Amino acid sequence: MKNIRNFCIIAHIDHGKSTLADRLLEFTNTIQVTGGQMLDDMDLEKERGITIKSHAIQMEYVYNGEKYVLNLIDTPGHVDFSYEVSRSIAACEGALLIVDASQGVQAQTISNLYMAIEHDLEIIPIINKCDMASANPDEVEDEIVELLGCKRSEIIRASGKTGMGVEEILAAVVERIPHPEGDEEAPLQALIFDSVFNSFRGIIAYFKIVNGVIRKGDKVKFFNTGKEYDADEVGVLKMEMVQRQELRTGDVGYIISGIKTSKEVKVGDTITHIARPCKEAIAGFEEVKPMVFAGVYPIEAEDFEDLRSSLEKLQLNDASLTFQPESSLALGFGFRCGFLGLLHMEIVQERLDREFDMNVITTVPNVSYNIYDKQGHMMEVHNPGSMPDPTMIDRIEEPYIRASVITTTDYIGPIMTLCLGKRGELVKQEYISGNRVEIYYDMPLGEIVIDFYDKLKSISKGYASFDYHASGFRPSKLIKLDILLNGEPVDALSTLTHFDNAYDLGHRMCEKLKDLIPRQQFDIAIQAAIGAKIISRETIKAVRKDVTAKCYGGDVSRKRKLLEKQKKGKKRMKQIGNVEVPQKAFLAVLKLD
Repeated sequence: MKNIRNFCIIAHIDHGKSTLADRLLEFTNTIQVTGGQMLDDMDLEKERGITIKSHAIQMEYVYNGEKYVLNLIDTPGHVDFSYEVSRSIAACEGALLIVDASQGVQAQTISNLYMAIEHDLEIIPIINKCDMASANPDEVEDEIVELLGCKRSEIIRASGKTGMGVEEILAAVVERIPHPEGDEEAPLQALIFDSVFNSFRGIIAYFKIVNGVIRKGDKVKFFNTGKEYDADEVGVLKMEMVQRQELRTGDVGYIISGIKTSKEVKVGDTITHIARPCKEAIAGFEEVKPMVFAGVYPIEAEDFEDLRSSLEKLQLNDASLTFQPESSLALGFGFRCGFLGLLHMEIVQERLDREFDMNVITTVPNVSYNIYDKQGHMMEVHNPGSMPDPTMIDRIEEPYIRASVITTTDYIGPIMTLCLGKRGELVKQEYISGNRVEIYYDMPLGEIVIDFYDKLKSISKGYASFDYHASGFRPSKLIKLDILLNGEPVDALSTLTHFDNAYDLGHRMCEKLKDLIPRQQFDIAIQAAIGAKIISRETIKAVRKDVTAKCYGGDVSRKRKLLEKQKKGKKRMKQIGNVEVPQKAFLAVLKLD
C-alpha cells in the first residue's frame, strides 16, 4: 500500500491538463501517444477540445529502484462539470494544480483548488506552457505563492508540448503525495466514483478501496441500495480494463457484476461484503444540485420509452443529470431535466443524438422558483406551465448566486455594465495581482442561464473567467409571459421573467416567431400576453390564391362574389387548422439578443 499514489489533475479550462497527462503516460511507458489527447476518448471531447468526463488510468513508475503504482484522474475544467471534479477529488490523496504560464490563475482554478483543500489533499502547483513566447512564469509564480502560501521551490515549471518538467512532476507525486491510509484486515469499504453502461456486460462501476480487499467471485452488496451481487470480474483501469484476481486497500479499479438496471448503481455508494459488511457507508459525498431546467421531448411520440432508457444510461455516465417525466400540451410526453449549466445541457443533447440516436426538442431553459400562496404554503415550480393562478400568489422567490469574475482592469467597465443589466448587485472587488481584479456579484440565476457566459467571453475577448455558487432565494417581482398562437397558449414558449423586462421580451419574441413560423392558408395571430392583457401582436398573412384571375371585364360584383367565397373558406380553415411551431423557433427564443 505504501507504494500506491492516487492523484488528480485540476485546472481552469484550457490550461493544458489533458496534454500534460499524456506526457506522464508516455514517460511511464503506459501508452504510445499517437497524437491528439489520449484520455479524451469521446468524439465530442476531441471536436471541442474540452474534457467532459473524468478519466482514471493507472501508471507504473520506478523511482530510486522502487516500483510505484500511480493512479491518475484527469478532470474537466469547465464550471458546468465541476461535479465530476468533486467526485474525482473524493477518490484521491493529492492533486496537481496546473496554471497556464501566459494566463495565470483564473476563476475555476480557485474554486477547484478550494474543493481540493476542503478534502485535505496535498497540492502540487505546476506552471504549464512555459515554452510559449507569451509565457510569464515569474509573475504567475507570485500569484500561486499568494494563493497557496507555498514556497517558490515547490512550484514546478513544465510544458505539456515539449515534455519539460515531467520527471520532476513524477518525482514530486511519489515524494509529496501521501500513500492511501486504510486497514486491509477491516471489512470491505469501497467508494463508487463513476460508472459506465456496456451493452454486453451490464453496468461497470469504478471504485476506490478505502478498507479491506475484494477478490474475483466475492459476494458483495451495495450499501445504500442493499442489492447483492457476485463480483464476476475485478481489475484495474489502464488504457483498457485489465483483469486482476484481487484488489487491495488503496487501489482504484472496476467491478463487473452483471447489473442491468441503472437505478441500482448510485455514484457515492459504498461496496461491501455480504458475509462481513462494514458498519457505515463512506461519508463526504454531496448530492448534485441542478441549476438549469429544461423540457426534453421526443420528436415522435412513440419514442418516449426509448428516450427514458437513453437518459437512464446517460445518467450512469454523467451523474449530474437529473430528470423526471412531464407532459406539455404542445409537445406531448417528455422529461423535465436538470442540468448544471448551459454547456452541460448542450453536451447532453448532443450525446443523446450521437450515442443513442435520439432526436429531441429542448424547451427554453429556466430555473426553479419558490412560490408562496396567501396561506403561506410554499411550492417549488420548475416550469412556468405549472404556475398557480396569479390571484392566489403572495410572493415569488427566485434563486440567487454569488458570482465571481476574474478579469484584467481593461474590461471592468463593460463587465459591470453587463452584470447590472442582468440585475446584479456589486458585493466587492479585490485586486489579485498587477492589473488583475476579482469582482463579486449577487445575481439572479435566471438571468445568467441563457446567454451571460457567451456575452462575458465576447466583451472581455475571452479573458474573463467566471465561477459561481448558489446563495439562496430572494423575493422578486416576477410575472409569467405567455405566447398565444391564434388565441391558444403554447406552453413550451411561456417564460417567467422580471416585470421590467416583460414588455421588451414579449415584443422581441413575437417579431422572431413571425420570421420563423411558416405561412399557412389562413392568418396567424402571434400575441404576447401577461395574464389576460395582450402586450404585443404580430400577424402572419395567409398564402392566397388569386381567385379573380379568370374574371376579365364584366361587373365588379363577380369579383366580389369570388373573394367572399374565398374569405368563407379561410374562416372555416382557421377554425380547424393548427399551427406547427418548428424546432428552430424554440432555439431562436434562447438567442434573442
